[in-house]
Amino acid sequence: MNARSSLLRDSLIAIAAFLLLAALPYIFPSKGFTDFVVRLAAFGIFATSLNLLVGYSGMESFGHGLYFGLGCYTFALIMQNFAVSIPVAFLLTILLSVVVAVVVGSICVNLSEIYFAFLTLAFQMLLHSLIIAWTPITGGDQGLTGGIPRPPFLGIRLDNYYHLYLFSSGLLVVCLLAMHHIVQSPFGYTLRMIRDNVSRAPFLGINVFRVRLMAYVIAGAFGAVGGMIMSLFVSGAFPDFAYWTISGEAIFMIMLGGITVFLGPLVGAVMLLLLNDVVTKLTSHYGIVLGGIILLFALGLRKGVLDFVADMWRDRRQATLSAESRSEPVASAKPVAAGE
Repeated sequence: MNARSSLLRDSLIAIAAFLLLAALPYIFPSKGFTDFVVRLAAFGIFATSLNLLVGYSGMESFGHGLYFGLGCYTFALIMQNFAVSIPVAFLLTILLSVVVAVVVGSICVNLSEIYFAFLTLAFQMLLHSLIIAWTPITGGDQGLTGGIPRPPFLGIRLDNYYHLYLFSSGLLVVCLLAMHHIVQSPFGYTLRMIRDNVSRAPFLGINVFRVRLMAYVIAGAFGAVGGMIMSLFVSGAFPDFAYWTISGEAIFMIMLGGITVFLGPLVGAVMLLLLNDVVTKLTSHYGIVLGGIILLFALGLRKGVLDFVADMWRDRRQATLSAESRSEPVASAKPVAAGE
């Protein structure tokens, strides 16, 4: 299958997925359901963007929440202080996130795994400290309150919760389609090559620093989109969105859903959000119970749910092919007559 037909197939699947999401509120007419899907859109994009680094590039970032928080605060500040449309605010926020990602990535991407992980975490905590310190601008530890103006554009009114639901669902589908196309492109396979053997990649003419930096910038831009959706959902921004725990949640989502299957982080986001909602209703010991459940997954499956399912399917398929090959009759040799 060539690239054009693959993109067409993925686009048709994306359109079908969006139409299904658009119809679900009529089947489940609950504001709780639509709120869940909006949160899922924010965290699904965020976790999948982190997996571009962790799963496909071999760069374990502990500070990817930098871009979630940056997207959330930048978008909220632009909408509160400047009379611009929502698409313009989106573009400006992504542009700032790209600039920050270029600066941070230029410093970090050439470092070894542990140094890369902790230096990215340090940059995230620097943003969190700035948010707490710049109270006149960011609201300090109280966050940005007072709501976000939501002027209508292209007939979309984001002050209507169903329009916000459709807008978030559309962004989720479009971002997943774009990231899937990236990982299936030659650039995505170059990332896998660097991940698997970084020392040999330069001998094939690959500029490892440039490719890793591009991956880091792309992941940062998508992470900021997740933050903007969350800003619209809460109608503001809060310091917790830039705290280190937000990166930890994305890592948990990847661990739960799977690191080798593209939709693994999205499935992990569904699981973690459901666990959050259920556990907080049942007990006040939220952290202990949730940590125990995640530990059971880690020790029991030793991989994400979709990783486990994919491995089972692959093993069963190989076993079936092996059985079929053994059951094929061996052609017997035709006897040769004495006179021939």
